[in-house]
Amino acid sequence: MRRRSLAVALAGTVLMTGGAAVLTALPASAAAGCRVAYAVSSTWPGGFGANVTITNLGDPLTSWTLVWTYGNGQSVTQAWNTNLTQSGSTVTARNAGYNGSLATNGTVSFGFNGSGSGTAPTAFTLNGTACTGATTPTTPPTTPPPSSPGVPSDAAWVDSGQWATWQNNGYTLYNNIWGAGAGAQTIWARSGTNFGVVANHPRTSGVKSYPNTGKTLNRTLSSLAGVSSSFNVSVPADGDYATTYDIWANNHAYEVMIWTNQHGAVGPIAEQYDANGAVPNVRNLSVGGHTWNVYRGSNGANAVFSFIRTNTSSGTIDLLAIMNWLRTNNWWGNVTVGELQFGFEITGTAGQSNFTTNSFSLTYS
Repeated sequence: MRRRSLAVALAGTVLMTGGAAVLTALPASAAAGCRVAYAVSSTWPGGFGANVTITNLGDPLTSWTLVWTYGNGQSVTQAWNTNLTQSGSTVTARNAGYNGSLATNGTVSFGFNGSGSGTAPTAFTLNGTACTGATTPTTPPTTPPPSSPGVPSDAAWVDSGQWATWQNNGYTLYNNIWGAGAGAQTIWARSGTNFGVVANHPRTSGVKSYPNTGKTLNRTLSSLAGVSSSFNVSVPADGDYATTYDIWANNHAYEVMIWTNQHGAVGPIAEQYDANGAVPNVRNLSVGGHTWNVYRGSNGANAVFSFIRTNTSSGTIDLLAIMNWLRTNNWWGNVTVGELQFGFEITGTAGQSNFTTNSFSLTYS
């Protein structure tokens, strides 16, 4: 997943709440609700500072994602106490490694600086639920709606929301439609380790989405005794996509992408390119139970290390061995490993297409 990570901002006092047309389903019988105070604390020619306070009115949360949209061309330039990204006019603020737990009626605050006017947004969603100042019991559908062809009838969760999330058995699933020019995408899941998407994205340049499942570790590399994962996927015969792990470290300073298959007009970020595309820094590296070509580069916000093997639809990978190889070769140090995700990075599809994770596991100690 390509996203811009930003840093930390200020305090203030303007309260705004509102709804947005982003829907999600949480575990059965869960109560969801939130209130957001968005405060503009200072302004200057061409910029402003702001502080945001979230109050969780629903059941306790172990992680949070707040989304809003600017209407006047504002851009966030610096942020703190959050992992904050922006795609077009949509801003997504996720918890930092130390402030993800949010009890019922608990609050959390973060701040940022931005360019443009200080006009505040009027609608926010927390983990996909509109922040209206009220709570709503939410129950995931047990059968797909008639308008969702390709979704199995025994799905426990179905959602077409751009930032829809669902937690199940220690895993967090995320629809994550984040790229410009994206089409329609519906995510479904029987569990946190058996899910899929029905997607129809135009075959234009740029990643459109990264639907995924995963866990947050928040552990230093040296403290990990083992990190292993197995996968089994079914992917379409045509389209522009990759099946990939996405590992984030040091508060999104590093991104490790581990590609298990790819098709069409997609490729890794690299330091060098030639007539054939990206040039690997290391060829035919055997580590983690597989053989890879390895690339390093930057997306402008963070370092990106990509491990790419010949296509396979299933396997088991020693992820800790790959992360330790990066440390041994001084590509990074004793980093703090944050999110570890697995899913489909989709640039475009050949019409409506199905991507399915038949089974997945992630264990660490």
